[in-house]
Amino acid sequence: MTGAGPVSRGSAVQATLSFLEGEGGKGLVGDVLARIGAEERGRIQDVGATDEAPYPLVVALWRAADEVLGPTAPDWMERAGAWSIQSYGQQLYGGILRKASPEEFLTQSVSLFRLYYHPGDMEVVERSEGHAVLRLVGFEAMDPLFCRRQTGGLTRAIEIAGGTAARVRHVRCELEGDAFCEWDLRWD
Repeated sequence: MTGAGPVSRGSAVQATLSFLEGEGGKGLVGDVLARIGAEERGRIQDVGATDEAPYPLVVALWRAADEVLGPTAPDWMERAGAWSIQSYGQQLYGGILRKASPEEFLTQSVSLFRLYYHPGDMEVVERSEGHAVLRLVGFEAMDPLFCRRQTGGLTRAIEIAGGTAARVRHVRCELEGDAFCEWDLRWD
């Protein structure tokens, strides 16, 4: 299903569609998909959870959803990222998410990011008790929606790993002229 270029796991597509259905039923899903060309729409509908999907196709889905939801639900993408980790993330990668502590989750040898997207990774560049900074390396976000999805997903991942009162902020963004994207994670 993929060609050259960045790819995403199909579960990112399916989780987005599932989130949309939960927000507004099949009618909302239909409204979003109607904003995407017929060929892309068919590819989106055919992707399986463990398939690889061209990342630009996933971004097209997110942009269409943002056109529909963004004006009335500005935090939809953060919530969709959290939903993705809560639902498909735990189903597919529960052992990676359910750890004794957020520190153990962040420092394990298996990268949750690389299970969803490639090339690239999220690297811990700073760490202290109840705090970490993650940097995106080797992956082009292409759209601020990606950064927002990561914010929501990281918040939920920290909670699943045992962090309470998780707070995640996207503090640097290559799409805004920074050299890279970074997220500041804090928890109790």
